[in-house]
Amino acid sequence: MFKIQTLNNISVAGLERLPRDKYEIASEMQNPDAILLRSFKMHGMDIPASLKAVGRAGAGVNNIPVDEMSARGIPVFNAPGANANAVKELVVAGMLLACRNICQGWDFARNLEGDDEAIHKQAEAGKKNFGGFELPGRTLGVIGLGAIGAQVANTALNLGMKVIGYDPGITVEGAWLLSSAVEKAHSVDDLLARADFVTFHVPLVDTTRNMINAERLKMMRDNVVILNFARDGIVDDQALSAAIKDGKVYAYVCDFTNGLLKNHERVITLPHLGASTGEAEDNCAIMVADQVSDYLENGNIHNSVNFPEVMMPRGDGYRIGIVNSNVPNMVGQISTVMANAGLNLIDLLNKSRGAIAYTLADVESEIPAAVISGIEAIDGVLKVKVF
Repeated sequence: MFKIQTLNNISVAGLERLPRDKYEIASEMQNPDAILLRSFKMHGMDIPASLKAVGRAGAGVNNIPVDEMSARGIPVFNAPGANANAVKELVVAGMLLACRNICQGWDFARNLEGDDEAIHKQAEAGKKNFGGFELPGRTLGVIGLGAIGAQVANTALNLGMKVIGYDPGITVEGAWLLSSAVEKAHSVDDLLARADFVTFHVPLVDTTRNMINAERLKMMRDNVVILNFARDGIVDDQALSAAIKDGKVYAYVCDFTNGLLKNHERVITLPHLGASTGEAEDNCAIMVADQVSDYLENGNIHNSVNFPEVMMPRGDGYRIGIVNSNVPNMVGQISTVMANAGLNLIDLLNKSRGAIAYTLADVESEIPAAVISGIEAIDGVLKVKVF
């Protein structure tokens, strides 16, 4: 029986992927095998020695101490792309809200007073203050071309926009998702200088913090619309506010709010609604539950932010997984321990990612406790699990 602790409310659709004859699930639990969470901040949390996996029902993992998990030999899973459609829709909505001045017009209309005739007259007289512009022919710059960025780019093309994108870390899989009509920018600065709209779909790391700052705002087109549905901190709010007041930026639409921005005339702030749809929550929970259960039951690793991708079909043999520091001769030492115990290998897969390496091995006979302890005794081995 595997024990799963939930630190947030996880969609029932995801929890149903964990059958009750194999899994015990609770928000309060001693010695869990895995933790499932959404936005709960794990930094500073006492990590139980029993923990084998962490699953984030979403894409970002800033709320999880990933380095600490790696040092303990614990994979952290997330759900990239599961909420992509929800965020994409909100980005498109944000562009329309900004360029058509919808929020300002709505605020004006809902505060009109008098009888119907007076309201109609005021509305007709005031609508000239909320004229906007259309999307076709405008250029959208997309920074970050993962699952969300690719969907945003493709949708913008379908709306008649020109699209340029920048992502130095784009994967082959990501490139396949992207329309060939998306033009490649040579750098962030190259993209910013050519875009009428800019949207971000990147994590918050040292290289993306305050990516939009006073210096870069100066090089952008006049009346640019900036959208941030990625992470708070990517845009320097003080510099952005000043650029709006100077007439450089037409509008800013973001999924984060604060005292500076919430009442700003040309800013639309939302309370982190990017993935707040029932469909997205279900998709994220299902994806992460499947990944965590496949790891706990079979040792397979898919969509981990700190471990290599390791997927090996399950045969009739007995399986062992070893997490270790990525140093020379680890596979040789592991194989020697198994060979000395008379274990015959059926299949073995070893991959590494940064400082972490992971070996999955199938053998013909049951794995004795002495083999497990022998592998655990190898210098650099972080965690050993029999599946």
